[in-house]
Amino acid sequence: MKQINPRTSKGPDDWFTGDVHPTIVLAGEEPSRVRMGSVHFAPGARTAWHSHAVGQYLHLVEGIAVVQERGGDVVTLRPGETIYTAPGIEHWHGASPDSFMVHLAIWEAPGDGSAETTWGEHVTDDEYRRAADARTGA
Repeated sequence: MKQINPRTSKGPDDWFTGDVHPTIVLAGEEPSRVRMGSVHFAPGARTAWHSHAVGQYLHLVEGIAVVQERGGDVVTLRPGETIYTAPGIEHWHGASPDSFMVHLAIWEAPGDGSAETTWGEHVTDDEYRRAADARTGA
């Protein structure tokens, strides 16, 4: 048995816009490659465009989330809802403009040692505003 003591830190400016605090809850011991983070977003905070080598699940714990795949529709998540993004698909996610948000991010490390996440450019304020205005189910 191994006790895990996660630590929360401010998210890197290269990966996030706004006030974001990720906590890596677990990074699986071999042979497991599962990863899970609890990520806290202030209103309007969001990730940069990024993709995951083996895909990603987001499970919303609190608040309202805005999620978008590049070129795709904007999806609104509410507490208890989960969304999956397939491997290699660029996407971003963040809090709505008027709500704090907490989600669990669950993904796997690739088995070949390559990068788990590939980070791209920031979601611009204009892109974010358009997405926030176009939320489905809002």
